[in-house]
Order: sequence, then structure tokens, then C-alpha cells
Amino acid sequence: ADSSTGAAQRPKNGRRTASRSTRTQATILGTMESEKQWSCKICCLGAGYVGGPTMTVIAKMCPDVKVTVVDLSERRIAAWKSSNLPIYEPGLQEMVEATRGKNLFFTTDNTAAIREADIVFVSVNTPTKKQGIGAGEAADLTYWELAGRHIAQVAQGPKIIVEKSTVPVKTAAAMAKVLEANSEHAFQVLSNPEFLAEGTAIDDLLKPDRVLVGGEQTPEGIAAIEKLADIYRRWVPPSQVLTTNLWSAELSKLTANAFLAQRISSINSISALCEATGADVDEVAHAIGVDSRIGPKFLRASVGFGGSCFQKDILNLVYLCRSFGLPEVASYWQQVIAMNDWQKQRFATQMVGKMFNTVCGKKIAILGFAFKKDTGDTRETAAIAVCAALLREGAILSIYDPKVSREQMMMDLDNPPADKVLVESDPYIACAGAHAFAVLTEWDEFKTIDYNQVYGSMVKPCFAFDGRNILDHAKLASIGFEVSAIGKDLKGAAHAA
Repeated sequence: ADSSTGAAQRPKNGRRTASRSTRTQATILGTMESEKQWSCKICCLGAGYVGGPTMTVIAKMCPDVKVTVVDLSERRIAAWKSSNLPIYEPGLQEMVEATRGKNLFFTTDNTAAIREADIVFVSVNTPTKKQGIGAGEAADLTYWELAGRHIAQVAQGPKIIVEKSTVPVKTAAAMAKVLEANSEHAFQVLSNPEFLAEGTAIDDLLKPDRVLVGGEQTPEGIAAIEKLADIYRRWVPPSQVLTTNLWSAELSKLTANAFLAQRISSINSISALCEATGADVDEVAHAIGVDSRIGPKFLRASVGFGGSCFQKDILNLVYLCRSFGLPEVASYWQQVIAMNDWQKQRFATQMVGKMFNTVCGKKIAILGFAFKKDTGDTRETAAIAVCAALLREGAILSIYDPKVSREQMMMDLDNPPADKVLVESDPYIACAGAHAFAVLTEWDEFKTIDYNQVYGSMVKPCFAFDGRNILDHAKLASIGFEVSAIGKDLKGAAHAA
């Protein structure tokens, strides 16, 4: 027994010693890594569409900054650690893989991440309230306030807190009160609104038109502003890093989205007039867009805008205006939402009208469900309203989208009967046997579909509804489709082919 145990413990040809040496070296390296001198430590509460990409780009552009992204959802954090991220953005997966485990980390341990951080970004969900005062308009700040209280509870020293969520004006003051009332430490609250467009978020972060940082105009507040601004100045030209007071930064985010949505609703309102008069909305948009005072962006007529920000931010702005006794201003911005809702309903109504005023029992192919191309996000997508209207009319829907899951579609449509909504993985299968197809997302692949093949597989007469004005309408008409598009009179489309 002694010899056997002794042999197990005694070095043999130096191998045991080498193994111990290797383990010691690994321990030293691990200790060195854990004690690495980071120039700054950043934590972000919320691993969603804003927090995840923003922190990834900061980590990529600032390799000496430790960035930790926190979310209470274990499933979401596991996805961020995998090769199948929870959100889709062109270039995001590659950038995450280049930085993950080096200076970009994902965890559910928010307490540890907050305690070690110098700067804490709060990027939690702030949806529109569904009940109580301000329901349907005001932002629900429940998660945001809970985040503030948790920071105050666990922080062991002063920190800079950064509003990244879209919040009402004066929210930073409320955050400061929560922190001050629940902690002995000093905090500076900054507003750093995001101006990202889904589908181009990485490019927007790498080459932004501007970065906005707002804070209190005190020596401590200005110092905090400069610390955060200096992070962005690593790759953003200093002239494009703007600093303001808190209220200007908060209001700028809401106003920017309101102005962009206003342009879409404006051109969509003109699209209805174009259809009534025989004008072409694309020609009208081009004619006004070449005016340097107007410009061409966001003048693309469509079935309606969607996404997480436009509607929510305008409703928030409407509620703020009413709260501050400005009903005329509130009504003005409310009309942007009203026009968008009307455009979606108008599109669905026209579909039914063109198909002999009934779609009951008819299969209709829906091409695209995301609110825009190059994203899997379906929040406030126009497809939900159009599909819901068609289902109420008794239609059977066959839906294809390259990035949206069946589970997401069914949840967005309130889980309709399985025989009423079919989700296909191929656009040709989705169209086979259908009386009509409708393009509701401007995915590039829809431009290259073989519509001769599609026509051959559909029930005649075949109807084509282009809700994004991306198809060759004259070619479709020459094939034999009855074509409808936004803001266009296509009675002579077949002759133009």
C-alpha cells in the first residue's frame, strides 16, 4: 500500500513536476488577467437591440475598456455567448466573436457587474403603458426605476449612470432622486440617447452622424460628461460628439424620431392622393427630395412605419405635451400616428376590395413580416395590422420571412388557429396555391424571385400587392398579375412592360 501511494505521489521522469509547473503558470496567467489594468470598466443593464450592439462596438473600439453586458434572462445571455445571437444585425456576430472573452463579457450577475463598473449604462425596456394614468401614450418606467434602485442598493462607491433607454424629459432628475434617497454614494446621471436604425446599427455606431451626451451643468456633471464623451471620441470625430444639458439630450431623442416618422406619414398621406389623381408617389418624392431644403431621406411611401421607437416615442411626446398643458402640440404629433394607422388599414382594405370584396377562405401569401429588412424585429411591424385585418375577413395566410421565427409571428398575431396561418421557409412554397401575395417587408431577395414560376403556381386571377414599392410592376403585369402598389395608378402597367 505504501509503495503504491508513494509511486502515485513521487515524480516520474519529471512529468509530475512539469504538470505542476504548467498549472502554476496557468494560475499566474489567470491572476494577471483578472488583475488587468483596465482604463475604464463599463457595465450595461439590458442586452437588447440597443445595449448589445452599443457595448459590442465600444469594446471593439476601446480594447483597454472592460465592457460587461448584463441581463436577467439566462436564455438571452446564453445566446449572446453562442454563435446564434438573440438579435440579427449585419456585422454584429463577427464583432462579438472578435471581442467576446477579451474585453466584452456577458453575465446575469448584475450585482457584481455594477459594483466593479465606473460607468453603468441603463438600457432596459421602457414600453408604452398599457394601464393606469397615461395608458397608451406614456412610457412605462417600471424596469428603469427598478434598475435605479438596484444600483443604489449594491453600489460600493460613486458612479456615472447613463440613460440609454428612451425616456421622457426630466427622467434623469427622477433617477437622481432615487439614487440619492437610497445610497450614500455620489452619482452623476447622464443622458446618452441612441440614434440607431435597425439593420444598419453597427454602421450607425461606427460612423454616427452625432453622439449626444447630456448632463448637469455643474463641475461634477461636466466632468462626467467629458469622461463618457472621451470614450466615444476614440473613434468619433470630436466635432460630432455633442454635449448638452440633460433636458436637451432627452428631448432631442424623442424629437428626432418624431421628425423622421412625420416625413414617412407625410409622404404616405400624399400616396393616397397620388392613387386618386394618377400621379406617381415615387416621382413626387424625387421631385421634392432633390430640393436641398428637404432632402430625399425618409420619403419612401410604404404600407406604414414600424419598429420599437417611432410610435412609442411619438406617443411619449404626445403625453408630455398634454402633461405640460400643450394640447395643440399634442394633437399635431398624434396625427402622425393616426396617419400611419390609417395607411396600414387602407392597404388591407384595398386588398380585400381588389379581390372582389371577399378574401374568406382564400390563401394569401405574406412576403415579409419584420418591420424592415435586415432585422428580425417585429415590434409594431405593419405586417401585424395587415395580417390581423385579413384574418378578420376570413383569409388563410401563408407567411414567409427569412429572419422572423414562426413562434414570433404566432405570438404577434395572438396565436391564431394553425389552419389559418401557415409559416413557410420558402417564398415559392408560401405563394403556391395562393390567390394573392403581398410584400410587407422590403427584403432584397423579393426583387429576384422568379415571378413567372410564382404565377404558374397561384390561383387565377393572381393579385400582387407591393406594400414597399420594390418590385417591377410593369413586368409583373406583363406576366399576368393584377398589380397594386402604394401611391401608383397601375392601370397601364402591362402596356409599359
